[in-house]
Parts: sequence; structure tokens; C-alpha cells
Amino acid sequence: MSAQTDPNQEAYRADAERAADLSELLGHVNTSWDNERRALSRQLHDSLGSSLTALTMHLSLLTQKMPQEAPLLDRAATMKQLLLNVIETNRQMQMKLWNDKLEFLGVNVALSELAAQFAEQHKITVRCSLPEDELMCPRNVGVALLRTLEEALSNIAAHAQATEVDIIVDDNDEGLMLTIKDNGVGLPANKPVEMSKHGLRSVRERVHYLGGTLALSAHPQGGTILQAILPRILPKE
Repeated sequence: MSAQTDPNQEAYRADAERAADLSELLGHVNTSWDNERRALSRQLHDSLGSSLTALTMHLSLLTQKMPQEAPLLDRAATMKQLLLNVIETNRQMQMKLWNDKLEFLGVNVALSELAAQFAEQHKITVRCSLPEDELMCPRNVGVALLRTLEEALSNIAAHAQATEVDIIVDDNDEGLMLTIKDNGVGLPANKPVEMSKHGLRSVRERVHYLGGTLALSAHPQGGTILQAILPRILPKE
């Protein structure tokens, strides 16, 4: 007599397999998206950026050779300023697409400079505590840490009404832990803590795909805590 299959177990197994498939798909999409952003950023830097810099140099040389008349000099100065504005816009676009500092200067520099820019832009006190030694981790993990911090700071600026933010990175043999605390208005009272924002959910799935966890909780003294824990060795695909 053959054993009967429990329909509940079958449904549970099917749901688990579907969730795993969706997680793997989202992880692949995030990786592909990162690679596309990185390639586009490099193209903007190597092609458009170098062309704009060359144009600025040619304009300076032309200004020296042309008649030194006030109307011509004013027009040349206006053209130079327009070129500088385009160069700065191009630089900002590159940074939004892909943070080169993460790749060339390391995770510590990328995180600390992001924190400093946020503090200056929003006039918020930001304390950043990072290990003295450079964080040694796969590029995917560094990207996940940076994306987590970006999303956390974006939500703090938009919703928290905070005046102080603490960013702490703990490093040990097993993995990395990024903690972002703020002293803002905190989470809604009498409601379960959940990541309802699409940005946070995307970051959570990115972290889960790498074998880590992302947790959002209320700070005991007010405000919120967002904490990402990532393994140093990525799970095998």
C-alpha cells in the first residue's frame, strides 16, 4: 500500500521552492543591474568625461590666442562655465550609477565619504565608526553594504526627522555587520515592524541572496536601527 502524500506538505514544499527560485532570480537581476550600471559609469568617464576635459583645454588655448576683447572674453568665460557645469553633472551621474571609490579606494572610503556627503547635504550630525584596517570582502558584499547605507540614509532624510545618525561597521572572521542608528521619530506605534518600502525590500533581498540578514527595529531610546549582517564567504551558487 503506497503512502499518501500530505497536501499541506506538498503545498509548503512548492511555496518554498518558488520562494527560492524568486530569490535566486532577484539576486541575478541585482548582479546584472550592478554590472550594467558599472559599465555605463565607466563609459561616461572614459568617453564623455575625457571629451569634455579636452574641450575645456581647447577652449582655454583658444581664449589665449583670440583678440583680448571684453565681449569675446565674456563669451569664452560663459562657455567655460557651461562646460564645467556639464563636467560636474557627468561626474554626479557616474557616482549615482556606480561608486568608483568602492572599487579603487575600498569599502571604508566609499562608506565614510557617503556618510560625510549626507551630513553636509542634510545638516545632520553623522558619526561613522569603521575598522582601522580596510574591509576585505567580495565586491558583491561591498556593494550590498553601500546599497544598504544609501537606502538607510535616504529613508532617514525622507521620514525620520533625525538630527543624529550613527554608522557602525563591525568586522570579524565570520562576517561583517553594518548598523545604522538614528534619533528620529521612530517606527509607528502598535504596528508590527516590517519593511514596507520597496527600497528596503530590495536591499533585504540583495542581502539574503548573499547569505546574510537585514533587520529593522525600534531604538530603545527613540529612532530606528537598521542592521545588515553579511558573511565573509559567499554561499555557493
